[in-house]
Order: sequence, then C-alpha cells, then structure tokens
Amino acid sequence: MSEERSGTSERPPAFFLAGIIQGSSRSRDLSDQSYRARLTGILKETFPRAEIVCPYDLHPNSIDYDLQKGKKTFLEMVSRARRSDVLIAYLPEASLGTAIEMWESYRSGVTIWTISPMKENWVVRFFSHRIFGSLGEFETYVREKAREEVRRAVLGRGERPETLSDPPERLFRV
Repeated sequence: MSEERSGTSERPPAFFLAGIIQGSSRSRDLSDQSYRARLTGILKETFPRAEIVCPYDLHPNSIDYDLQKGKKTFLEMVSRARRSDVLIAYLPEASLGTAIEMWESYRSGVTIWTISPMKENWVVRFFSHRIFGSLGEFETYVREKAREEVRRAVLGRGERPETLSDPPERLFRV
C-alpha cells in the first residue's frame, strides 16, 4: 500500500507533464493536447493527492505571448520541472522544449518517465528512467506498479548515482 493511501504524513508527489506542444511544426500550429487530460486522470486515480503541473493548462495561449513573456514562461516551467518528483515526457515526435525540460530535470535528480515510440533517440534513452511505448503501457504501469517508485522519488529527491562530474563513459553508458 502506498504511504499516501496508508494515512502517513508523507507529502504528496509532484508530477510535471512535459510533452509536445508544437513539436516540429514550422508554423504556429499546436499538436493535439488531449493526452494531458488522460495523463492527469491516470495520475489522479492512483495518486489522488498529487500535485500535477501542466504547462499547457497553466498557459494555454502561450503561443501568442510576446518574446519576453514567452521566454519568461518557458524558463519558469523548466524551473518547475526541476522541482518535481517525477517528470512525465509525452513524445510521439521530437520536441525541443521537452528535451530541455528532461535534461534540466535529469540534472536535478528528478525521476523521468517517457512515453514515446522513439526508444532509440539519445535524449529519450539517456535521461529516461522508464520508457513506455504507448499511453496504455504507461497507464498499466502507473496503476499496477508505480506506487513504490513514486514513493522513493518523493523520499529520495535529488539523489542520483550519476553526477555531471562523472566520466563521460559512465554518464553515457549503453
């Protein structure tokens, strides 16, 4: 049973929903954002007290922000990703913003779960603690097995066996 459901005072987990917004679009078009509601529902069902930070929900019109406000918002969201316990990256295709959020979160000791068919992509491989090929695979894991890993992420926040001062062959082992 998770600590959250057993009534102890452990703080609820904080999840950050990273994922494609514009992707590789050369225009101002946005990718379908409906995955965010599904991820939130899955997480809330398993972790009802969780804090879930969704940049798109917080800034649905950010595509229309001027350069200064857009940059400030992006950097604020990267900071919030770094302060989460678990970052969930939804990547049906490449996303520069999500890659930055993953890198900064990795450097800050955040647990990273990635949902993507791009299992051979270096950013996905190097910085994900778990890679799921589909939302269904992710959903099954969260509902059946994630509680202990999330509990450890909350309790051990910031602990990582690898650091940036490690030799490159250790950081980038295959």
